[in-house]
Amino acid sequence: MLSEIEQVLPSEIEKRSFEIITEELKEMGKILCPETELIVKRCIHTSADFEYADSLVFTEGVVEKAKDAIRRGVPIITDTQMGKAGINKKRLAEYGSEVLCFMSDEDVAEMAKKNGTTRAVASMDKAAALGREAIFAVGNAPTALIRLHELVRLYELIKEGKINPELIIAVPVGFVNVVQSKELILSLEDTPSIVARGRKGGSNIAACICNALLYQM
Repeated sequence: MLSEIEQVLPSEIEKRSFEIITEELKEMGKILCPETELIVKRCIHTSADFEYADSLVFTEGVVEKAKDAIRRGVPIITDTQMGKAGINKKRLAEYGSEVLCFMSDEDVAEMAKKNGTTRAVASMDKAAALGREAIFAVGNAPTALIRLHELVRLYELIKEGKINPELIIAVPVGFVNVVQSKELILSLEDTPSIVARGRKGGSNIAACICNALLYQM
C-alpha cells in the first residue's frame, strides 16, 4: 500500500488536487463553462463531491457582476459564523469590503424571540435594515433564504433602498425546505445568484464560492 502513496510536497497539494479534479472531470466527459469553471472546481476541491459540476446554477454574467460588487467594497453577509470564518477576509479587505454575520448578535436573538422566528430570519431583517448593498452567502439555514426571497420581492423595500442584493449565494444543506428555498431564489429573475440545486451545500461551500470569486480578481 505504501508504494501506492503519491509523494507530493505540502506546498503542492492544492495544485495536485486541482490537477486530479481536472483529469477526472475530463474522464467523466464534463465540460465546464470557462466563466464559472474555477468556482465549480473549488467547490469540488472543498467537498470531494463531483456532483457540484451538475448542481451549481449560475445566472447570466453573475461572476463579473459579483467581482464588480466586491471591487466597490460591497460587504458579504453570511448566515453562519462558520461561513464568515472561512472567507479570506485579508483578500476581501484589499477592496475595502468586509464579512458580516448577525446570527450571534443579542438584538437578533431578542428580535427572533419577540417575533417567534428563527435567528436566521431575524438576521436577514437586520441586514435589510442596514440600507446597504450586500452580497448574501447562505450555506446553512433555508429559513434565511425564504425570508430573503420575501424581502427581494417587496417592491417598497427595494425602492427605499433597504435591501439591494448584488449577489445571492444560495447553498444551504439539509432536508427541510432546502430544495424549495433554493428554487425560490432561482425564481428571482433580476437578482444575480449562484445556487447549488438539491440538498447538498453547507457553510464551507458558501465560503469557498466567495473565495473562488476573490481568487479570480
